[in-house]
Amino acid sequence: MAFTAQDVKALREKTGVGMMECKKALVEADGDMDKAIDYLRERGLAAAQKKASRIAAEGVVLPYYDSATKKGVVVEVNSETDFVAKNEKFMNFVEGVAKTILATDPADVEALKEEKYDGSDRTVTEILNDLVLSIGENMKVRRFERMEGIVSSYIHGGGSVGVMVGFDVADSAKADDAEFIAMGKNVAMQIAAMNPEYLSKADISADELAKMESITVDSALNKPDSLPMPILTSLINEAIDGKKWSDDDSNIYQGLDNKQRKNFTNFISKEAYEILAGIAVSHKAEIVDNKIFTGLVQGRLNKQIKEICLLEQEFVRSDLFQGSVGGYVDSVAKALGTDIKVKSFIRMMKGEGLEKREENFAEEIAKQING
Repeated sequence: MAFTAQDVKALREKTGVGMMECKKALVEADGDMDKAIDYLRERGLAAAQKKASRIAAEGVVLPYYDSATKKGVVVEVNSETDFVAKNEKFMNFVEGVAKTILATDPADVEALKEEKYDGSDRTVTEILNDLVLSIGENMKVRRFERMEGIVSSYIHGGGSVGVMVGFDVADSAKADDAEFIAMGKNVAMQIAAMNPEYLSKADISADELAKMESITVDSALNKPDSLPMPILTSLINEAIDGKKWSDDDSNIYQGLDNKQRKNFTNFISKEAYEILAGIAVSHKAEIVDNKIFTGLVQGRLNKQIKEICLLEQEFVRSDLFQGSVGGYVDSVAKALGTDIKVKSFIRMMKGEGLEKREENFAEEIAKQING
């Protein structure tokens, strides 16, 4: 059966596959459009299987929110190169995946793969296989997280980081105000930039706080020059009087003036410093009971908490508000005359934890030359 250029064009529009592949499919199918589509789908599956072992750690993270249903999702879809993330077909596919998730509510990625893709009678996997054939790279839907309610989102760097943050607003109508919308975006940008681990200190478990405190104590003891001066002086005296330091290190330290002693680690040997740390660790029980040391540890813990908890973090837009993120949200709530609470957030970074592809352009060119 003969076919025309219009048939090739029609097949391309139906499948999204390149012109040459469409022409080849029509040749193989003897001009039969339905058989040509089946042929391309089989080719798509074969291409996906062939490329499945290739590293796909690029791609895009997309936060997608449906204001009508008040449902949102952050989804990551990976590809082999970041160039693909700029491809319109790829981005349309990612948005379709997000819509599919909101419509079908799959339990996980494996369940999502078998759902009917948005606006189609074919599964997500089948549509993805077509895309692999069309674009020529391994691609995969890696993960997604959902959120419901009043939501603000932010996408950074063309999809390198995606953020979604949920709010409880006493007067929900205020969520449409420009000031609330700006605040939501600013908080989402804060999350993208500062990567908090928790919403607030209240979300850190007692076990995790105890672990953080233990690490802080051990870190301080193993870095004795950071200890409060009364404790440090006592440790140095023990090192010298107890002949635990070499004569050279003892003489060097005793020859330093008060200003130099503040930077004594620049003068003593590495071995002397390690000995001093060992003495500190050996006196751990009594040092931990020291009120001065307790204050030092608490101060360092508070600093860590301010770094890892969103609401305790210093708000980066100091031109708008000077203080914590929680304080900034409260100030906007006061201006709007309502109560606003940050409920939860999602922060997803493209390729996080994945092995990255090592580029070797000489090998790539050689492969292309040699077919």
